[in-house]
Amino acid sequence: MRRLSIVHTESSLGWGGQEIRILSESKGLIARGHHVCLLCAPDSRIQAEAPAWGVPSVALPIGRKRWAGLRGLAWWLKNHRCDVIATHSSTDSWLSAVALSVLLAGRTPIVRVRHVSVPVSKGPLTRWLYTRAASRIVTTGEALKRELIDGNGFPAGRVESVPTGIDPVRFAPGDRAGARARLGLPDTPLVGIVATLRSWKGHKFLIEAVAELPADVGLVIVGEGPMREQLEALVTERGLRERTVFAGNRADVAPWLQAMDVFALPSYAHEGVPQALIQAMMTGLPCVTTAVGSIGELAIHEKTALVVPAQDAGALSQALSLLLKDERLRRALGDAARAHAVANYSYERMLDRMELIYGEAASR
Repeated sequence: MRRLSIVHTESSLGWGGQEIRILSESKGLIARGHHVCLLCAPDSRIQAEAPAWGVPSVALPIGRKRWAGLRGLAWWLKNHRCDVIATHSSTDSWLSAVALSVLLAGRTPIVRVRHVSVPVSKGPLTRWLYTRAASRIVTTGEALKRELIDGNGFPAGRVESVPTGIDPVRFAPGDRAGARARLGLPDTPLVGIVATLRSWKGHKFLIEAVAELPADVGLVIVGEGPMREQLEALVTERGLRERTVFAGNRADVAPWLQAMDVFALPSYAHEGVPQALIQAMMTGLPCVTTAVGSIGELAIHEKTALVVPAQDAGALSQALSLLLKDERLRRALGDAARAHAVANYSYERMLDRMELIYGEAASR
C-alpha cells in the first residue's frame, strides 16, 4: 500500500478509550510508514499524551463549534498535504465537514469514526454529515454499525465495524503473586476494574456488589475521573475502605490486570467494545460485565464471560461470588476469553483494517 498522509481530529478535552484508540492506532500506522498527525484542542489531555506515543500533534481552537476553530482548521488543511481525515467527536466532525465541504470544496475525504453507543440524530443535517460529508463511517462495534444502518438508514456499504485492537503479547497471563508483590497488593481474593471514573462505567454498582461479598475480598479500582470523590465516599459508607485500592491512572495497566482474580466492567451506557475488557480477557481473566453497546460481541455469556443485567448490583455480586468460589470455572472462562480476544481483537488486525479503509477512502 502507498504511504498515506492521515490526519486525525479530536475536540475532546477528556481522556478514555476513545483518545487511547486514536493514539494507539496512530502509533501503529506511523510504524508502518504512514505520515500521521493529530489536530486537537489546546490543553487537551490527548495533546499532552501524544508525545509519549510518538504521535505528532498540532493544537487548534477546535474544542467548541466556533468560527475561530473553523477558520484555524480550514487554514491548516489548506496548507498541509492530507490524503484522508479521520474525525472522532461531534465538534471536530462538524468543523471538519464544514471546512472541507464549504471552504475547501471537499478536496479531502473524511472517515467518521464513531466510538460510543449514544444514539445519532435522525435529522437532515446529521444525515448530511454522515452520508454526504463523510465518505466512510467506522464504528468500534458491530452493534453500533447495525444501529446506524437499521436505525438511521445509512448506506450499509459505507459503514464498517473495526473494534480497537490490543497487543496479545503485552496483555497476557502473568505471575499473579509477583505482580501483587510489586504493586503492594494483598494476597487475598481481588476483584478489579480498569476504567475512567465516569458514572456509566458502573463503579457504583461494583462497590455495592463487593460490599455483599466475604470480608476477605478486596477491590482494585484503576483509573481516574470526575466520579473519584463520590466513589471514595461510597467506599467509606459501605465499610470497604480497608479493602479497596484506588490506584489512579496507570501508564501500564498490564501488571494490575495480572494481579487480579476477577475483572468486572458493569457499564450501563455509551460503550462500543471497551478496550479494558479486551485487555482483561487477553490477560486470561474471568470477567463479569453487561451487554451494553457492543460488549456482547466480546463477552458471550457463560462462554467467554458472565454477563449480568446493567445497574443490578445483586446480580453482579452473585456472579462475582460464583467465580471466586469456583477455581475451575475461573480458569475455563479465562482461557476461553483469551482465545476469543486474541483471535478477534488483536492490534495488527485493527491496523490492517484501518489501513485498508483509509487507503480506499483516499483513492476515491
